[in-house]
Amino acid sequence: MNIRTMIIASYLALAAMGANSAAAHDGDGQTVTTKFDATIPNVPGNSLIVLEVTYAPGASSVPHTHAKSSFIYAYVIKGAVESKVNDGSTRVYRAGEGWSEPPGAIHSISRNASSTESARLLAVFVLDTEDKTLTAPVK
Repeated sequence: MNIRTMIIASYLALAAMGANSAAAHDGDGQTVTTKFDATIPNVPGNSLIVLEVTYAPGASSVPHTHAKSSFIYAYVIKGAVESKVNDGSTRVYRAGEGWSEPPGAIHSISRNASSTESARLLAVFVLDTEDKTLTAPVK
């Protein structure tokens, strides 16, 4: 992925924060909301999707993977999120911090680091337009 695509993705992610949304799925103390979903006109065959993930106090996601083609940038906008991707270290990211996930990554830990306050992050996906399943549990 080139720097121009990364800049465009980051710009669109920030612009999408104010977009209307529709719930993608709710449950187990986590709400996922689509904030932006469009093909990238100057990168044929690719799309940009931005999801907002809100964790209730103490909530977590099951270990999961994402669409095989997806490069992801996650940015914490509220609270603190504990995360572990592949064989990397487990780390707590606070509002204003973020991380990336390469294609094919296993996201073994993703949870609210607080048992008393909610947390929220944006997940920015750049992926093949044909990839329809964004997240799947690790079996």
